[in-house]
Amino acid sequence: MKLAATFSSLFAKRTAAPAARSAARLARNAEPARELDLLLIWSAVGLLLLGLVMVYSASIAFAEGSRFTGYQSHYFLMRHAVFLAVGVGLGLVAFQLPMTQWQRLAPALFVGGVVLLVVVLIPGVGREVNGAQRWLSLGPVNLQPSELMKIFAALYAADYTVRKLDAMSSFKRGFLPMMIVILFVGFLLLREPDFGAFVVITSIAFGVLFLGGVNIRVFALLGVFALIGFVILIWTSPYRRERIFGFMDPWQDAFGKGYQLSHALIAFGRGEWFGVGLGGSVEKLFYLPEAHTDFLLAVIAEELGFVGVLTVVLLFALLVQRAFAIGRDAIRLERYFPGLVAQGIGLWIGVQSFINMGVNTGLLPTKGLTLPLMSFGGSGIVANCLALAILLRVDWENRQIMRGGRT
Repeated sequence: MKLAATFSSLFAKRTAAPAARSAARLARNAEPARELDLLLIWSAVGLLLLGLVMVYSASIAFAEGSRFTGYQSHYFLMRHAVFLAVGVGLGLVAFQLPMTQWQRLAPALFVGGVVLLVVVLIPGVGREVNGAQRWLSLGPVNLQPSELMKIFAALYAADYTVRKLDAMSSFKRGFLPMMIVILFVGFLLLREPDFGAFVVITSIAFGVLFLGGVNIRVFALLGVFALIGFVILIWTSPYRRERIFGFMDPWQDAFGKGYQLSHALIAFGRGEWFGVGLGGSVEKLFYLPEAHTDFLLAVIAEELGFVGVLTVVLLFALLVQRAFAIGRDAIRLERYFPGLVAQGIGLWIGVQSFINMGVNTGLLPTKGLTLPLMSFGGSGIVANCLALAILLRVDWENRQIMRGGRT
């Protein structure tokens, strides 16, 4: 509540404190020699490179034993490296666009994302894997629209909040339109089904509204309705019900609905403090499903131990903290759209990494969510790199303004 009140007051006093005064105040604490936030860069690079190594380690046995991969041990390593290179390349291009341009593009990108979510549901067009229709086949690669929709949601929610700044205290004019749009997006995601992406995108959109100063009573009401909706979604779906009950006691049916979680917990137990050594995991040898995607953290825990997991957690915490700090600096400079975008990206990475870690450790029900920046997946890695590029652009523009330059 205090955080929302702080941002709300900053928004309300747009004419009270000139941007130049804020820039001068921030410049006194800035390091002039640095063009970008090195803590953000190195935490992101650390996660990306560690992810590349661990994807190879977690996938090597599966790749060697699968006809789909041509029995090539480096199959997933090479593809992940290509996805990472493409993501970095597109990120460099995205970094060149000023945030004013991103704001103009935000509505069109969001509409384009919704169109892709509709197209992926068309029979014969969307590609189905393990009962979920989430991918569009583009020759040698598959596009997952829900991954791109996460960044589009952050951009659109920030743009919407800035445009509706004077109506944020009104349920009908400020909150209701966004709620209708997000519910429609959620309906499309649940049709795939992709409940995990629905949770993340909803968290991004409504989190940005909260930071933008939406009425706290309206937000509390949303929380109540969200809880009721969550219970209904679980109760009306036998598949989701089984996952919930399996999560509560995976050992009751360790060879059925509790299979993934029980093997993930075994991996954590084997890792102890320092792990069994890189490449030494037993659980990745066809015991732990999705070892290189959803359950990559379990392999990290087994091979690198508690120290490895703690390192990953700290790197994510540092990255999220820097995202919110960059957003806070932008808002102090009266750059509301870039500030909310930066914090929306922080919310995205923070919420998704928390859910994935919670699933791996048995704190949350099993969800089809990867570990951002680390897990195997082309669309996810590309979307993550684009988000980091936009975040770095916000930081770069902040520093240019603090130095008296132009963006």
